[in-house]
Amino acid sequence: MPRTDPAGRPAVIELRQYTLRPGRRDELIALFDRELVETQEEAGMAVLGQFRDLDDPDRFVWLRGFGDMEVRRRALTAFYDGPVWAEHGPRANATMIDSDDVLLLRPLSAGSNFVGRPSERPQAGAPEPDRFVSATIWSFPPGRHDGITLIRDGLLPVLHNTGPAPLAVLTTETAHNTFPRLPVRTGENVAAVFTSYPNEGAHHQHFSQAQAHPLTRDEILPGIEREQTAAPRTLRLAPTSRSLIS
Repeated sequence: MPRTDPAGRPAVIELRQYTLRPGRRDELIALFDRELVETQEEAGMAVLGQFRDLDDPDRFVWLRGFGDMEVRRRALTAFYDGPVWAEHGPRANATMIDSDDVLLLRPLSAGSNFVGRPSERPQAGAPEPDRFVSATIWSFPPGRHDGITLIRDGLLPVLHNTGPAPLAVLTTETAHNTFPRLPVRTGENVAAVFTSYPNEGAHHQHFSQAQAHPLTRDEILPGIEREQTAAPRTLRLAPTSRSLIS
């Protein structure tokens, strides 16, 4: 199966959060970055980013993308039925308590997606990038679009005007899970904004400026709060040495 276009923008993205057995995150990351990056891409998907969750030493977060839902089905079938997972899957699974916290996402609008360039990925053994990545996730009632519209048409322009543009802005992919062997969270309606900074202080400064903007403070955030089903959650992430997203 051909690789995902190295300069392409995957139309379907999985945000995967794994709860690991205590003290085994570095073991999984070493195995993943050595054995499970190029081999997944050879099966037809894009490995976009791998991260340590800075708020939980036993949580591993990663993203992978696909051209569409049918490509996802073919790529996952090829990989998980193939020799690489047969060899390395048992060791990877042995580090995990839960791997079912998965959001299936798509770009919120044209131009709001990650750009995957595997040719730019650091080689194994590269130093950890000195970057801070955040993923802020807002949840809304299924079928309701007002909150997501406020993020797209209100919050994002303010973020663009007050600091670096987000890496990607995604929302729930509602298509049927084409690979049920790997569950995804159902009944979701989210918007997820991914950003990258030299350090966490730069992230705080940018979001503080955006929140203090009169339009954000007086209209956008109150409107989002009226629509949301829970307070937004922000994942504080440190990219691994081979993460494309950093």
